[in-house]
Amino acid sequence: MSAAALLRPTQEHGAAPDHAELFDLVRSRSFRSGKFTLSSGLESNLYFNLKPTMMFPRGAYLAARAFLDVIYDEGAEFVGGLEMGAVPLIGALAALGEAEGRPVGTFFVRKAPKAHGTRETIEGLGPGESLAGKPVMMLDDVATTGGSIMVAINAARAAGAEVDTALVLVDRGEGAEEFLAGQGVRLLSIFHGRQFL
Repeated sequence: MSAAALLRPTQEHGAAPDHAELFDLVRSRSFRSGKFTLSSGLESNLYFNLKPTMMFPRGAYLAARAFLDVIYDEGAEFVGGLEMGAVPLIGALAALGEAEGRPVGTFFVRKAPKAHGTRETIEGLGPGESLAGKPVMMLDDVATTGGSIMVAINAARAAGAEVDTALVLVDRGEGAEEFLAGQGVRLLSIFHGRQFL
């Protein structure tokens, strides 16, 4: 499925009203237009700060609901992402999946190894748990160039995970899909940046 498409799995699961409500929350709480310099260094007339949506109780629930349907359709056993953008989603997914009887394993990737204790880069796995040979989907809040997503994918692949899919709340449509495709990764999204214009 193209990252530019509306999320087909959510619509097929009958969650269209939730999908529309999530869109409205993102638009009101997390989207601004103007002239902005992004963390990638690129300039854009679209700005998304998705923390106000993902940290809002209803937003956390709706985002996790949309993501969970895709995760199960794709057959991922674990989901993870780079700190900090993916962490609120991962926490909400862990709780909602368990509550619905559809648990999914979760972890996050540190930008740098912890300087003390176990000095782990991948956090959240229990003793004896491993990503080796497991189908993993990488998550993030927003995709611009795809660089942050690829950092997390490389860490998971180094741990033996099979990662060929990433999922974001918003694909800005500024090169991430093409970049990730070149790395053998399909980019799926709940929304596309141009929908907010």
